[in-house]
Amino acid sequence: MSKSSKASKRPNSRSTRPGGVIRIIGGDWRGRKLPVLELNGLRPTSDRVRETLFNWLQFEIAGKRCLDVFAGSGALGFEAKSRGAAEVLMFEKSEAVASQLRQNSQLLKAEAIKVQATDSLQYLAHKAEKTFDLVFIDPPFNQHLVQSTLDTLFENAWINHQTWLYIEQEKKLDWPTLPNGWQIYREKTTSQTRFALWHYVEPSQF
Repeated sequence: MSKSSKASKRPNSRSTRPGGVIRIIGGDWRGRKLPVLELNGLRPTSDRVRETLFNWLQFEIAGKRCLDVFAGSGALGFEAKSRGAAEVLMFEKSEAVASQLRQNSQLLKAEAIKVQATDSLQYLAHKAEKTFDLVFIDPPFNQHLVQSTLDTLFENAWINHQTWLYIEQEKKLDWPTLPNGWQIYREKTTSQTRFALWHYVEPSQF
């Protein structure tokens, strides 16, 4: 949730302080509340949007490897693990926010959640050792990061044709360009955002 983290929507901002909470809305940890640092630009995915997204994904999470590219509050990654994901990798540029994510993982005793305090695009520029089954792309607004993130993911084998891609961005923006075969499975808009789940469809063969 930034060039590498949703928490750095304003690049020069370093102010962190105790903030609010996120609530896990489904799965093993349903109802659990986790603290979130208050940092300029941190924009947790809302309960309403998460509920819609995970309804779309209800049969696609159990046992899967998930990547949260711009973790921020960790709302998407924690929700995925609560609903049965095998492992979750979170990227977060802010050291303070990454530390909070690790504390929340320990609070949940979630050893399968790993947090990398890193610039997401720099990390993704390396070839992946394994592909991921589900990738969340929800960067900070007004930094035009979605297209470059997707390009880097495809170029360096972080995803394959079985991967589900979730994209959340400003409502006013057009959808990014994906390689041939990638299509929107479901999409919705809110007052400020548009979000969609993408998957790969094999071209018709005649």
